[in-house]
Amino acid sequence: MFGVIVFIIWRAVHLKAQGLLDMGDITSFLALSIMIGASIASIPELVTTMLKAVGATERLMDLQDGEPEPISLTPQTTPLPLKGEIAFEHVSFHYATRPEHAVLRDVSFTAKPGERVALVGPSGAGKSTIASLVLRFHDPVGGRITIDGKDARDYDLSALRHRMSIVPQEVLLFGGTIRENIAYGKPGASMAEIEAAARKANAHAFIAGFPQGYDTVVGERGVQLSGGQRQRIAIARAVLKDPAILILDEATSALDTASERLVQEALDKLMEGRTSIVIAHRLSTVRNADRILVLDQGRVLESGTHDELIANTGGLYHSLSRLQLSEA
Repeated sequence: MFGVIVFIIWRAVHLKAQGLLDMGDITSFLALSIMIGASIASIPELVTTMLKAVGATERLMDLQDGEPEPISLTPQTTPLPLKGEIAFEHVSFHYATRPEHAVLRDVSFTAKPGERVALVGPSGAGKSTIASLVLRFHDPVGGRITIDGKDARDYDLSALRHRMSIVPQEVLLFGGTIRENIAYGKPGASMAEIEAAARKANAHAFIAGFPQGYDTVVGERGVQLSGGQRQRIAIARAVLKDPAILILDEATSALDTASERLVQEALDKLMEGRTSIVIAHRLSTVRNADRILVLDQGRVLESGTHDELIANTGGLYHSLSRLQLSEA
């Protein structure tokens, strides 16, 4: 862009010296050249915006093409009794807008009640899709998923989700108070229950440090809190809900070392006695899992404990571990 303007000025000076242009012509030509150049320079940004719009449109089409979720007309007065066993039986899945692209291929595994099962693998391996299927955001296109031996599709959807909690990487907080955000996990919870949940989540100390305590307004999407504080609020919310099934989707990946330690301690307490599906990028966070499933391109390639998988020097888990150690 700058080089073009220099060339135009150089050429205009020569034309003026020959009497072919006056200063008004030169000024007008320069102004038009800058406007055209700026428009051309904005094309890459426009292309990026269009690609984002295409991606957003595809996601909207996925929602429109999907089956509407069944709505329960009968309010649940008592929690659904669940032990928390999850079984995937030859599960396959693809999105409606891309039927040619299999996201999961013949996936089978069982998470026993109270067991911690970690999902690891490269990006796009299908880890988050498994979590979405457990939560019934989607249903498999092949095979089936059972919970406590019963097909997940046979449960009342609202009652089933009330027995599940998810702590994601990007926590969604509402623009209310800390107390209101924690109580979202259990509407009508008492202040004593909210504080007990916050203590278990390693959140009470920093909450008590605010002048307004539990009535501190967190701001839109929790902007007034740090990443670690937002995560601990989300954990307190899950503690209060007391789920039978817990899903952790890279819950510590975006935190600094000090925050990660506090959050991991809170997560360890939360997972006690609950069936937990842990999605992780950093393998160091899943060393203590009861079982680790290694996924790649929608398939389960390996399954075992950390020690068993790391001993398999030809396996993907061993390769991922060495890669992360070299990057540390």
